Amino acid sequence: MSELTRIPAPDGVAPAAHYTHVVMGTGRFVAVSGQLPLDARGELVGAGDPAAQARQVFANLARCLAAAGATFDDVVKLTYFVTDMAHMPAVRAARATHIPDHRLPAASAVQVTALAHPACLLEVEAYAVLPG
Repeated sequence: MSELTRIPAPDGVAPAAHYTHVVMGTGRFVAVSGQLPLDARGELVGAGDPAAQARQVFANLARCLAAAGATFDDVVKLTYFVTDMAHMPAVRAARATHIPDHRLPAASAVQVTALAHPACLLEVEAYAVLPG
């Protein structure tokens, strides 16, 4: 696990409710492409169910991070792409099973009209920093 510094609310910036404004680290940078709610065979998990899709996405992120020798402890930034902002509570619930509130990374959430797979409701990408 890399040593990360978190600044939840820099001077003059309102505190964030579900992310950390600034996360700094030194070491090797890992970028994980946006993960969709697809299983190992490329089949959709949780058609129409944002909670099931979010759980699958975070499971996929965990596998991708592990392939790079990383864990969610090393994640400095998550970007959420959702087809409806109403899916964010389900995304946050799935995230909470992997990342406790005291280690929240920086984050962005973007509502999009569609994703690469038409039945997907969300996609999440991650950036991590590993010790040098």
